[in-house]
Amino acid sequence: MSVEASEVQRIAHLARLAMSDEQAREFAGGLSDIFAFVEQLDGAPIEGVEPMAHPLDAEQRLRSDAVTEPDNREGFQAIAPAVEGGLYLVPRVIE
Repeated sequence: MSVEASEVQRIAHLARLAMSDEQAREFAGGLSDIFAFVEQLDGAPIEGVEPMAHPLDAEQRLRSDAVTEPDNREGFQAIAPAVEGGLYLVPRVIE
């Protein structure tokens, strides 16, 4: 599949992008190369290839789901300017 410069110009117009004729020809050539590569990939033999969720066959290291930090809520709220019902009160920033 090849892309013509006129098609690139039309897409640029619809996207409200300024593009010279020279730029349109360059983009058309680049897009044509990309489409040719995709067509080449489409013909690759993939029978027997297992689909992968990730390109690296690695396992995630998991940590234990346990609390490791002490609860300092009362200490932090004791130095806060305003607290009500266990929540921090802050000044209104949006009118």
